[in-house]
Amino acid sequence: MQLTGRITPDNLMSLEAYAKWRKAHKPEVVAHRKLRTVPLGEHVSLQFESETTIRYQIQEMLRLEKIFEEEGIQGEIEAYAPLVPDGSNWKATLLIEYPDVNERRRELARLIGVEDRMFVEVEGHERVYAIADEDLDRETEDKTSAVHFLRFEFTPAMVQAVKAGAGVKLGCDHRNYPAHTSITPETLASLASDLK
Repeated sequence: MQLTGRITPDNLMSLEAYAKWRKAHKPEVVAHRKLRTVPLGEHVSLQFESETTIRYQIQEMLRLEKIFEEEGIQGEIEAYAPLVPDGSNWKATLLIEYPDVNERRRELARLIGVEDRMFVEVEGHERVYAIADEDLDRETEDKTSAVHFLRFEFTPAMVQAVKAGAGVKLGCDHRNYPAHTSITPETLASLASDLK
């Protein structure tokens, strides 16, 4: 899978080429995604996206849906490409997970607005709160969604600090889910590569 900085129909693999590539490289992509996943408390995790994770997602959708026509391919690109970080930000998929269906229903009702209370704090700088669900609202008056898409936008000084090795915390200050954690150095090294 060649990273080009921009996902287009011309630089995606054909279904046949992807099937061969996938057999050999799926474990690498799974490891990359795992490295970029940060658990926050018991029930929330953020999967920080990259060109690699989004290319893989698009290729997987094309494979599963057997999409090979240009219009369908373009539709998948338009759906997922906005999730690739673009140099001044991190983009993440927020997952809220409760195995028991009744507990999940109850907690999603208690967690309305949680996506807007997620933050990243670069050492020595103000918190940056997530800009959530820019494509569509994923919340009703009764409950929040179990999946949200977040963007954390950084100032140039924050970008420089992250690239220079500053510590970074991930947190949530929602009244029903207060949590924070330090992002590990290994994960932070991968995330720093998204910044320019």
